[in-house]
Amino acid sequence: MSRIVAHIEEVIVVLVFVIMSTIAFGNVLTRNLFSLSLSFTEEITINLFVILTFIGTSIGVRENAHLGFTLLLEKLAGIPKQILIIIVGLVTLSVFIIITYYGFSMVQFQKEMESTTPALNWPQWLFSLGIPVGAFLCSIRTIEATIKQLRES
Repeated sequence: MSRIVAHIEEVIVVLVFVIMSTIAFGNVLTRNLFSLSLSFTEEITINLFVILTFIGTSIGVRENAHLGFTLLLEKLAGIPKQILIIIVGLVTLSVFIIITYYGFSMVQFQKEMESTTPALNWPQWLFSLGIPVGAFLCSIRTIEATIKQLRES
């Protein structure tokens, strides 16, 4: 299961990054060669950046690449260390669950209101879906990271 989720995360990140790079490069070319700015590309790039951020965060949690203050954790051993790992895991998981919940609420509201993006008039919820999906993946990765840390302590 974890490998499947990892593969999905990596495919999404690569696709989004390639699309963003292509759009930005195309916009630079049109601006320099034809003195024409494609304003709609900014809308796509910003929205894709949100998706990239949340999915990238999930990969960061999986790879244990996030910033952390580990002095206290490194000084503890045994049961106190395990308690601290559980507390940190629960707090982190709570944050991602809250983001997932409110993210899905936002997506549902945008669908009900039929909100569209300003320049392209695309459904806004398509881009906003990256927030709760990314936060849900972060929740899964937080559980995995907490279990892994507990086993290693």
